[in-house]
Parts: sequence; structure tokens; C-alpha cells
Amino acid sequence: MAEEILIRGGTVIDGTGAAGVRADVAVRGGRIASVGTDMVNSSARVIEADGRIVAPGFIDIKTHSDWTLPLMPQCESKVRQGVTTEVIGHCGFSCAPALPGKAEALAEYLGPSAPWLTFVETDYADYAANFPATSVNRVMLVGHNTLRLMTMGMEDRAPEPAELDHMKALLEDALAAGAFGMSSGLFTAPGSYSEGEELVELGAILKRHDALYFTHLRDESNQVYEAVDEATEFGERTGVHVQIVHIKLSGMDNWGGADKLITQLRDARARGVKIDCDQYPYVAASNPLKNLMPSWLQEGGVDAMLERLGQREVRDRIRAEINDRGLNNFGRIPDWDAIRISISPNQPPDYAGRTMGDIARERGADPFETVLDYIVEDRGQSRVLVSSISEDDVRAFVRDGDVMVGSDGNSVAPYGTTGQGKPHPRFYGTFARILGQYVRDENLLPIERAIWKMTGAPARALCITARGQIKPGMAA
Repeated sequence: MAEEILIRGGTVIDGTGAAGVRADVAVRGGRIASVGTDMVNSSARVIEADGRIVAPGFIDIKTHSDWTLPLMPQCESKVRQGVTTEVIGHCGFSCAPALPGKAEALAEYLGPSAPWLTFVETDYADYAANFPATSVNRVMLVGHNTLRLMTMGMEDRAPEPAELDHMKALLEDALAAGAFGMSSGLFTAPGSYSEGEELVELGAILKRHDALYFTHLRDESNQVYEAVDEATEFGERTGVHVQIVHIKLSGMDNWGGADKLITQLRDARARGVKIDCDQYPYVAASNPLKNLMPSWLQEGGVDAMLERLGQREVRDRIRAEINDRGLNNFGRIPDWDAIRISISPNQPPDYAGRTMGDIARERGADPFETVLDYIVEDRGQSRVLVSSISEDDVRAFVRDGDVMVGSDGNSVAPYGTTGQGKPHPRFYGTFARILGQYVRDENLLPIERAIWKMTGAPARALCITARGQIKPGMAA
């Protein structure tokens, strides 16, 4: 007999943006059976919700939990925020396919973000079929960077026709195996080595499967508007729905531009482009430390990068580029204390939480040289937090009713393997911060609209019809 639950007397905010109403919600067999008032069911388990809000489970549209779910299937940091669905495989970094002889290359590539994972040779279908059961629902993507790595390694060039065909075939296989779409990370190598035509060719495969495209823009700092134009052009040429993930304006020279960026996206939608975006509500970003350097540094892989960093002329070139335009993708930062170690598997554990400026002072060394030395010492395996975003821009994106919410974080816990280092607070606090600080404390937007941004809006973007709202027939 199907389990019956009666949630009684709460304020139902249904995920459509409509005003909350006091109502009862009856659940049977994992589905919402009815919504009404003064409901009675003597056989149901009753949850008294007086004084509480009843909302759909939150959809975290932008996560990297594929790196942690095999070790933390309970998804503690997400479930405790109300998240019931996660989209994984973002920023071009999926854990599959890992073709014969190339699993080690993928492990090296993803090492700064998932040092605890074991990579084995697998196609995407086997990877998806054998993914462990988890306490959240999963929407899986395949990464463009991974497809390129499996096909071309870390080479900075356009693909040959046969190589592009190989990437297309791998994408076809992943979509046939259930991937919802493809993600890209166009500021990080090897995705940064691609051109628009390569992506449009892959977009034709997405269109044929009614699949989606999620992109970490080619630049989130000094050329962010041009990067949005590139994403918009992809949507116009392919007809594929585009999701710009963790939208931001990084770097001090770019602060204050959120409203212009929001207008740019509205104008694209008015022209008929299917394009959306999401954000995390923090002023710090996170990435492997090596990715803050110019992308050409990583051509050829880790060993080639480390060999280059041993050359004085290479270091001088990097310094000149950073002095000219700031960090790759992150722009100009106030100082090297804006970069904080999150996890550094090949360094002393107490380095986690310290800034690069602090480490440089301890060593009595130039901060820039300390950063490059650190990359060499850790073989590029460190992940850092970068305080490079304006709080005013964060608030502008929160205030906009159409910018969705995505943590860009992993499902973790403060214990065990996934409790290593000092993770970004977004892992634990994204949805609570939106509802607590920005809705309750600052009144930036109504709670109904905030919940829509976390439920109905991402469900619509993902074309998920059975979740995201409280109404009869929907998943409970």
C-alpha cells in the first residue's frame, strides 16, 4: 500500500511565483495527490506545518557533486538546505567518458577538484548506469572539456575533421545514455582552445536530441559582455537552450555592470533566443590555482606546464599579462590576499584557509613568485577561493526575478573524505543565504519569487515537468 502523508496548515508557496496561501497538501506514493483546506485522512502520517512554509524541493541547477556523490551519497550539505535535485557534470568537466589509456589523463586534469576520486576507463553509458544511488535526484551532463581531452589531449588548436567527428560521436553516446546536455568551460584549458564553430557543430547534435547547453563563459571579467554575445550567438545559430552558469562580473575594473548584463540577456530573449542564467550569492569564486594563469600555460598538460614555469622568460611573460589585464577570467584583484587556499592535497593541511599573500609574507618572497612556486610545488593540484566580485553586483542578480540559483558547489559533509580543506561556503549555504540574508533580512525580493528562482524556473529550463511546483500529480 502506498504511503500517505498529510502536510497540514502550512503556507504553500507553490513554485510558480504566486502568493503563498494557507493550505494542506496530501501526498500518496511519492506524488502530490491534492492541495486544499481542512483535509482529513485518518490513515495518513500527519505533519503539522503551522507557521512554516511548504515549498517544492529546491533544484540546484549548477553543481559539481559528481566529484563527491560517490563518497557522500547522503548529500548532507545540500539536503539540509532543501535541495532535492542536482545538475552535475558542469563547466566542461564530466568524469566520463574516460577512454582506454586516458583515465590517468582525466584524473590528472580533475585532480585539483576531485583528488579523492579514482578514475577508471569507462564510456558514458556505463558511468551513468553504475553511478551510486543518492538521496537527491540527479541530472547529468557531459563535459566538452572532457570530450576534447579524450580526443585531442591538451593541444591548443582546432580539431581536425576526424577529431571533431570523434567528439560528436562521444556526445551522441552520452546523450543516448541519458545526459541532459553538454556543459562547457571556455576559460579553462582545453575548452579555452576551442572556437565558436567547434561548439556550433556539437550544438547541432544537442539540437537533434532536444538537449541543453550549459556554459561557463569564455570570460567573466574584462570581456564578459563579448562572452555573453558568444553564448547568445550559439543559441541563435543552433536553436539550443543556453544556460549561462554562475553569472558574474569578476575583477575590480568590471564591478557595477550587473544591470547592463541583465539587460543584454533580456534583449537576447526578446529576439527569441532561449537563454537563461544562474548565480551563487557570494563575492568569492573558486577554481584550481593554475587556472588563474593564462590558459596557454597549460598546453600539453601538467608536465609541460611545470617545465614552462621553470623558465624565467615564461614567468616574466605571465607577470606582464597579469599586470596588464589581471588574472585569467577573474580580472584585477585588490592584492594577493584575495586568493585563499581551499584544498591543497600535496601541501601541509594547515595551508588550507591561508591566503597567498600570507604565505608569501611567511616565506619573505614576492607574492607573484610565491603563487607560481606554489603551483610547481603542488603540481597544479591546489584549489583556491578568489574574492573578485562586488557585493552590489551580487545583490543586483539576486534582485532580478529571472536569475536562477545554483550553488556551483559539491555535496559534502564536515567529516570524512569530503570534509577536507576549507570549502567555499556556497557548498553549505547558497539557498539559505538567498532566503535568509537577501529575502528575510534585506527584502531584496519577495519570498515567492525567490522560491520560483529555485524551483519552477530551473524545472522549466531543464524541461522537467514533474518537479518544481506543488500541484496534484507532481513529485513530492
